[in-house]
Amino acid sequence: MALDELKAQIGYLLTSLEDNPEDTHELHELIRQKLAQIKAMGLPLPQDLVDLEARLEKDFGAGR
Repeated sequence: MALDELKAQIGYLLTSLEDNPEDTHELHELIRQKLAQIKAMGLPLPQDLVDLEARLEKDFGAGR
């Protein structure tokens, strides 16, 4: 899967967070999975995604 496609999927999930706040935990987990896929491809995360990952860990890391 191409990086651009994964970034588009993450964007869709972020939009879903706004539209479906009741699904926040599940959507955050899906975003984490997409970020892990990018890393597994051996690609560095763009800074905006690094920042997103840090925020997700801060907001939900302890709740796993």
